[in-house]
Amino acid sequence: MGNYDNSITVAVPADRLFDYLADVENLPSYLPRLTSVEPEGGDRVTVTAHIDPPGEPEQDVTSEAWVRVLEDGKSLEWGAPGPDDYHGRLHVAAGDEAGSSRLTVELHTDNVEGEHVSRGLEEALHGIKRAAERHDR
Repeated sequence: MGNYDNSITVAVPADRLFDYLADVENLPSYLPRLTSVEPEGGDRVTVTAHIDPPGEPEQDVTSEAWVRVLEDGKSLEWGAPGPDDYHGRLHVAAGDEAGSSRLTVELHTDNVEGEHVSRGLEEALHGIKRAAERHDR
């Protein structure tokens, strides 16, 4: 079982960053493995991702997931059913400098490949930063 977290500063005001992240249709623009997201109503979505699992061929996988937008705390929670108990939380706060945000992502998975998960989390944070800053221009 593993709990992971990491943060990054994004040069976008917190309200605009949160609005961008709260729109689930933007997910493929900042999560590199996701190729599509289809809202299914409520907090349910169907996602398709291109993955390269160790020891297996690259493949596209489609699964159901959920995303909850928590406006009060400028947070999103998400998860996907499956053997790894994958779920997490993303939180947007005002940054130290005007016009910036502090983005924190917390992730829980039963996957014990800690280094692989930490690298993926860092990759996701940088992807969000690039996409959100580009979108906000």
